[in-house]
Amino acid sequence: MPHELIETLELFEGLEAIEIKGTATMLGFLRNVFALIGVVAAAGGAYLYVTYGSALDGFDPKARATYGDMVNSLIKTGNPAEATVWKSRVKDGLTFEEVDESIKSVATEMNIRDVGTLPLGDQVAAMQGKPWRKLKIYLYCNPLTAAKMIDYSDAFAAYLPCRISLLEDKTGKLWIYTLNMDMMIHGGKPLPPELKQEAEGVKKIMLSILERGAKGEF
Repeated sequence: MPHELIETLELFEGLEAIEIKGTATMLGFLRNVFALIGVVAAAGGAYLYVTYGSALDGFDPKARATYGDMVNSLIKTGNPAEATVWKSRVKDGLTFEEVDESIKSVATEMNIRDVGTLPLGDQVAAMQGKPWRKLKIYLYCNPLTAAKMIDYSDAFAAYLPCRISLLEDKTGKLWIYTLNMDMMIHGGKPLPPELKQEAEGVKKIMLSILERGAKGEF
């Protein structure tokens, strides 16, 4: 075999060994990084549990799950609004007007008081002087339950009234949104049993409007 060819082969073998060694080094480095991330995550979780775990001991039994769901949603979407709402996509083929009638019909059936509507999409279009997406906000309230919530904590006034939003997204699909009530019901110290029962009843009504409205039911 010519001397020059032997030297070339030896050079390639040397480069291959360097490449294999470099790859192994890089894999080892990455493995150490991922292990470190795991340690940091575990330490962070332990710190949060030690720092806040005992503080939640007197909270509603569903508090940890409620906040856990919110945090998971926040991490997944990066959007705090997405983490604090319930939503349902409207069945294909239904028009905005049909869903509008369905929402009002279900609310009437569920006996929750209609305290107003905001045709916000129409207002935006009028102010801009050009078409905009369809958006209508429905305001509902059970006044006696609302009074009990405020008697329990004045801060609950900020949550009133309950809202349902019918929205056309940027692709033309229709969605129904409402505030996730679980934090209000389960996020702190247990509500008085009677008040909690009434709040759960309002939650059931809002979810019924959300789910049945998205199907166009009456």
